[in-house]
Amino acid sequence: MKRGKPSAAAPEETPLDLSHLRRETRTALELALLALAPSHIIDRLAEAAGLFEALLELPPNSPPVVALVPSLVKRSRAALDEWHRWEAERLTNA
Repeated sequence: MKRGKPSAAAPEETPLDLSHLRRETRTALELALLALAPSHIIDRLAEAAGLFEALLELPPNSPPVVALVPSLVKRSRAALDEWHRWEAERLTNA
């Protein structure tokens, strides 16, 4: 999952898509920490952000990348959705 190289693990996801998702997940984690979001939201974002960072160091076609990226994309998006819902509710009630 090196920067700029395609990943065989998620053909529908371009390297740029994965880079944006990694960055968005990391930023959401930082914001969730500052907002004192519930721990289960922080945990889900931290898990996804950590896996993205670890997989970034591996070759794009390595077995761990091929095995983990598809589910990581789903988990990341689910964690981001949960974060955005919580944040929107918090801002609405503020």
